[in-house]
Amino acid sequence: MKNLVILGAGTAGTMMANHLIGKLPKDEWKITIVDQYKTHYYQPGFLFLPFDIYTTDQVKKKGSKFIPKDARYIQEKIELIVPEENKVQLEKGEELPYDILIIATGTKIAPEEVEGMKGPEWHKSVFDFYTYEGAKALRDKFREWKGGKLVVHITEMPIKCPVAPLEFAFLADSYFKNKGMRDKVDITFVTPLGGAFTKPKATQALHHLLTDKGIKEVTDFNIERVDYENNKIIDYAETEVPYDILVTVPTNMGDALIERSGLGDDLNYVPTNKATLQTEAHENIFALGDATNLPASKAGSVAHFEAEILTENILRYIKGEPLKEEFDGHANCFIETGDGKALLIDFNYTHEPVEGTFPFPGVGPLNLLKESRMNHMGKLAFRWIYWNMLIKGIHIPFVSATMSEKGKHFEETEA
Repeated sequence: MKNLVILGAGTAGTMMANHLIGKLPKDEWKITIVDQYKTHYYQPGFLFLPFDIYTTDQVKKKGSKFIPKDARYIQEKIELIVPEENKVQLEKGEELPYDILIIATGTKIAPEEVEGMKGPEWHKSVFDFYTYEGAKALRDKFREWKGGKLVVHITEMPIKCPVAPLEFAFLADSYFKNKGMRDKVDITFVTPLGGAFTKPKATQALHHLLTDKGIKEVTDFNIERVDYENNKIIDYAETEVPYDILVTVPTNMGDALIERSGLGDDLNYVPTNKATLQTEAHENIFALGDATNLPASKAGSVAHFEAEILTENILRYIKGEPLKEEFDGHANCFIETGDGKALLIDFNYTHEPVEGTFPFPGVGPLNLLKESRMNHMGKLAFRWIYWNMLIKGIHIPFVSATMSEKGKHFEETEA
């Protein structure tokens, strides 16, 4: 028997197990998936948890129910990858040999990278919402908060779901309006970027929304430390932004396993071919999702598109065929803008978000780069799609893994 081992049972790893289980001959291949955590989280739901839009039960389920029954599922910490010997060492001593290894170990927040961030005020006046614990603590804080200075802050890029901090600011505006206390809350969005987002066209639209909602914007802010005793964040140029509640997106880093195994870059991301998803250092190791160093968004939609392409490339690799250089960095993201509306952006490595219709050219029903109630409904519907289709490896109809240029207004909006 040959062994295909998947490290990580989050979105990307679970999808790969489900894609491959029916495509590899059972009498030739054994699929093993390893993850130390029992709970599978719907991470896009963490954005909604602080605002009581989702309950805790809606964003977490038992991970084992999504793993195909013919795969071996090991719930244990991974100690080391030893590529020279084609094996993985587990914490309790078991060694897993592999013929093909898929790394899907994701990314984690590292608040300890910034002085004072993970201090005594962590989850008291300084919060994250990229973890279940952080989002839940923030929900409890918001329920009793009487108002003051709310600062939404990004430490550095890249981060998981680059639009999420903006969405948080928009939803906070809507949340406090609905509570009848928006006039008591001062919202400031602080970013290390020169604008609201990583893509210029989307930045224009998003900056306009920030202005309309009365959300202040502080750009080019490279944080040096959190002064939790005096409630302010300070950057390397000694610019200070005061807060009563700081909602920060800490540095995002790949899993420490990648560093221990000598397979990562400075942020523990795995150098990966951006078109084939084969790792740069080892031809029988592949990577996808947030674990890679690809210049694509770290988002569930990206992992979904990668999984469809990587599945074919794994089959090609087994047959000794050339790999398809097909992944184009395709990302498809709903951006909550508050007040029951959302934007939709669709882009890839070479095309930034533009206006148009999706998924059907000229028909939609979703509009790109424009606020609508339909887009908001699409965002909420995605939770059902995630639990019932996406991580089960079921293809989502009419949505291709590579970006379609049809229905998009490139000529009008791109120089």
